Amino acid sequence: MNGNEPWRVFCAVEIPEPVRQTVLRHIAVLKGAVPDVKATWCRDANLHLTLKFLGEISQTLVPDVPTAASRAVAGLAQFSVCLEGTGAFPKQGQPRVLWVGINDSSGRLNELHARLDDELASAGFAKDDRAFHPHLTVVRLRQPRHARTLAVAHRQLGFEPADIPILELLVIRSELSSEGSKYTVVSRHELEQPDKR
Repeated sequence: MNGNEPWRVFCAVEIPEPVRQTVLRHIAVLKGAVPDVKATWCRDANLHLTLKFLGEISQTLVPDVPTAASRAVAGLAQFSVCLEGTGAFPKQGQPRVLWVGINDSSGRLNELHARLDDELASAGFAKDDRAFHPHLTVVRLRQPRHARTLAVAHRQLGFEPADIPILELLVIRSELSSEGSKYTVVSRHELEQPDKR
């Protein structure tokens, strides 16, 4: 870290390669179904399940994020969630984001998010002011034209359920450029392996 440029930082969990390939196939079908839509499609390198987006923060505060992440995962065992279901934001009106949903039936992802939010708040970062609704963004729509058609195709296509093991929490830096966002992992924080006794 050098200089005074703020860093865009977020905390996320990785999507395993086979699941990423399923998401990319879903995206390819949608692109083929509605080729003229003006949209920003999620790329392979950017497929993460975001738990907390901190936005632009001073470089002097960056080390506080891994410290909070380490505390958040302390004592938590690894678990799984299920990637399933499709939808759009906002629910009413012109769709701007299409997503694949997360089924957190155990509530453990919600617990991890709450712990991370609390630890980051203790370090001076703002708490999330909206309820946590985990999802995987597949496309951001830039213009209204064909947006509804794409949203309907996305909903009709559906998404075959896929398990995502939650093994570690990542702190990631995002750098914006004309080619899209470049992500760099700042730190990794492993959850505990289940007791095999």
